Amino acid sequence: MTVVYIDCVFLLNFVLDYLLLLAAGRLTGEVLRRGRIALGALVGGAYASVVFLPHMSFLESPLCKIGVAVLMVLTAYGGIKRLLRVCLVFFAVSAALGGAIFALELLGGQGLHVHNGIIYSSMDLRLILLAAAACYVVITFVFQRSAAHTYRETVPAVLTLGKKRVALTALVDTGNTLTDPVTGRPVMVAEGEKLAALFPVGEAPSSDALRHPVEAMGAFDGTQWQGRCRLLPYQAVGVECGLLLALRMDQVKVGKEEYGGILVALSPTRLTDGGGYSALIGA
Repeated sequence: MTVVYIDCVFLLNFVLDYLLLLAAGRLTGEVLRRGRIALGALVGGAYASVVFLPHMSFLESPLCKIGVAVLMVLTAYGGIKRLLRVCLVFFAVSAALGGAIFALELLGGQGLHVHNGIIYSSMDLRLILLAAAACYVVITFVFQRSAAHTYRETVPAVLTLGKKRVALTALVDTGNTLTDPVTGRPVMVAEGEKLAALFPVGEAPSSDALRHPVEAMGAFDGTQWQGRCRLLPYQAVGVECGLLLALRMDQVKVGKEEYGGILVALSPTRLTDGGGYSALIGA
């Protein structure tokens, strides 16, 4: 008789589902919101645990499994335009993982097992955590080496100018190559209205003013901001050669990364329709 420990089943499936959802997001180049990914993995871990409870065998039907998988993807990535693509990739990487575990079982492996699509293990809980950590390191290394150009993730950012600070949510996008032409360092692009708190009352440039960066820079002549201002050329889809007004900050911190006094370009428009982030920086 096989003994299954619900806590181990939950933890193992939670960690594996988290990695699978993370992999699906990275492979499709979607913004990674780790809190939502963790919630999606929580759904998967809870389902895997409930299946082993008495009188819950009906949850093992293919329709229930597909429904839970879709719910996991919706929890982690709901609201994006390419949701179907992420869902299909999630099914693909899940099938690959299941095939790998099945192959290990055929080779005589005694660590991991699959029962009606639910992964469980007879290993010690500490070994499960160690194995999960090792899997995360390997997956992270593989994606950084093979799919770095599609990596996008939102992280908290803090901008400091003098004695004032502004906290934003920034998108770290390896596809963004905007850099300071003088220093070669990355440039952050932030919504201009979000940085109003860094200026004295009445001195922050409006969105309309930022649409005309040359005039906006001229308005800073003779003020304390004159030495911090730059006109930054950029290229984007539909914009062959544009200009943005940029200010050099005293300190910029993105996630755990300290960027120091880099340029922050002030965007006259919002960077995303969904409002998931208000700043953008390359990695």
